[in-house]
This record gives sequence, C-alpha cells and structure tokens, in this order.
Amino acid sequence: MGQIGLFDYENRLTELSKMGDPLEIINRVIPWKRFRPIMDKVFRIERKSNAGRPPYDYVLMFKILVLQTMNNLSDEQTQFQILDRMTYKRFLGLRPEERIPDQKTIWLFRETLANAGAIKKLFDLFQKYLNDAGYCAQKGQIIDASFVEVPRQRNTRDENEQIKNGHTPEKWEQHPEKLSQKDVDARWTKKNDETFFGYKNHVNADAKNKLIREYAVTSAEVHDSQILDTVLTPENTSASVYADSAYSSEEIEERLSYNWYSSRICRKGSKNKPLTKFQQKQNRKKSSVRSRIEHVFAQIELMYRGVLRCIGRLRAAARIGMTNLVYNMTRYAYLVRYA
Repeated sequence: MGQIGLFDYENRLTELSKMGDPLEIINRVIPWKRFRPIMDKVFRIERKSNAGRPPYDYVLMFKILVLQTMNNLSDEQTQFQILDRMTYKRFLGLRPEERIPDQKTIWLFRETLANAGAIKKLFDLFQKYLNDAGYCAQKGQIIDASFVEVPRQRNTRDENEQIKNGHTPEKWEQHPEKLSQKDVDARWTKKNDETFFGYKNHVNADAKNKLIREYAVTSAEVHDSQILDTVLTPENTSASVYADSAYSSEEIEERLSYNWYSSRICRKGSKNKPLTKFQQKQNRKKSSVRSRIEHVFAQIELMYRGVLRCIGRLRAAARIGMTNLVYNMTRYAYLVRYA
C-alpha cells in the first residue's frame, strides 16, 4: 500500500465535506481571530522571556480546547485524535506534516487561561459578537441550574466536616500526593432522595434562541435561588423571567418587581395550601417556555458525558465556562445554518 499523496488527502476531505462535517460549519461561522487579543494579553504576562521554542499560535490552542470540550477528551486523547483525524486537522488549519501540540502543552495552555480567569472573558466576548450578529437576547430569560458531578471522594465523616468548615485535614497536608487528588471545593447535596457531589452550573438562556447569556459556577449545595441576581441580565428585549418553583418566594417576587422584571416563575404549592386550578394552568403555560432550557442542559450533558474530571473550583469553573461557550458556538452555527 502506497502513501497518501497530497491530492488523495484533499479528495478525502472533499468527500467528508459532502457527507456533512459539522466542524467545517463551526469553523466557517465562528470569528476565531476575535478571541486573540484576550489570549495575547494573558500570555504576554506569562511569557517573560523569548528564549526557547516559540509558542504555538494561541488561536490554534484555543480551537484545540474547543475540540476537547466538544468531545470530552483527556489531554492525551486530544493529542491522539488530532494526530488520527483528518477533520480535526482541517478544523485546526494544520497540514498532515505539521507539528502538533502534545498533551502537556494542551494542559499548560488550559491551566494558564483558568488561572487568569480568561474563560469568562472569552465567553463575554462571544456574547458581544452574538449581539452584533443580530442574535441578541429576546422573548425573556430562562433561569435554571444543573449539577455538574466530579469524581466522588471517599472521606471520613470527620474529614468532610473539616472540609465544610474550611479546613484541610492534617493527614492530607502531610501527604501532598493524596491532597492533590482531593477536591476540597466540591460539596455534597441531595435532591429528590438522590445525592450529588460537585458543582452547579447556573445559567440564563434567552427564550427565543436558547443561547446562554450569563452563567455562574458554585459548589453543589448552593440553592438555585441564591444566584438568581447574579445571572439576571437587563439586555433581554423582554422583561419576563422564567424559572421553576425552586425560585418561588415572596422575597424574589419583590426583588424582580423592584427591578422592573415580570415574574414568570412557577408557583409552588404546600401541604396546607395546594395550588388552585388557575395556578396550575398558569404553571403549565410558564413551563411551556421554561422547559426550553432543558434542551440546553441536554446538549451540555452530552459534552460532560457524566462526570467532570478535574480537581478544584478554579478548574471546574474554567471547564464549565468553556462548555457553556462551546455550547453557544455550536448553537450559533445551527442557527446560522438554518436561518
């Protein structure tokens, strides 16, 4: 069997395009160069010397993180898949013979962005682009949160109590290798008799386009309603705020009214005061809009594929933020394609 020639390579890419390569569509509609100034600023601070091999292009590295997030790949698997797949190389703008970043380079690039808090800035930058492209937030904002689980910790009750009080167990401090595997920022919580360990992704999606407009990351035990003010945004063309009954309280209703929002939060009944038929009807009407956010979380869950494998809130916030950004990219590509 002979080697694949240049024309054979191009012909195969043409065939893949005819079959419908989703990466090709995303690559065409996303303004990758707009992200460069943020990354240039981060790495200009980090890079103190021009000695040694020049760094990989930052936009290339950012696109690698996008690929990694879309497919929930480890750093090692990311390197392998780029080496293996034609479509990945084309997405990154790499020729078959070009040098590819190794797993350590990918890890270091992501860590640097996370430590600099740059992922949120990249998310906000793309948000501005969406508005400029005509995809501004419309028809109300839908607020909800979903659990993001991380590998469960097998700690003693005493260790968990110390972590909850903001202390690191003494035994762990004496064994750095053990401490590096312990997530002291994640928390346990229970919902509907089901336990969760990790973090929460609180999001605000607009009702028309199902694009995430704002988000916040907390540990799992934080109640959804506590982050409502953080994720609300005045930029939506409608004052309507949709949410499930977890956000229902007199205090929240008063705050929304004070800030000129129209509450479309589902009412919550109680044992001694069940909902009336009219209230149940109103809840169904609100839920017909609110349920659109479940489509958002379903797509995000496909990217997580169960568990987020990282340690610490800083890394978790960066991974979750990157997932929200990549969701918006894929959603935008879909909206443009079927406009």
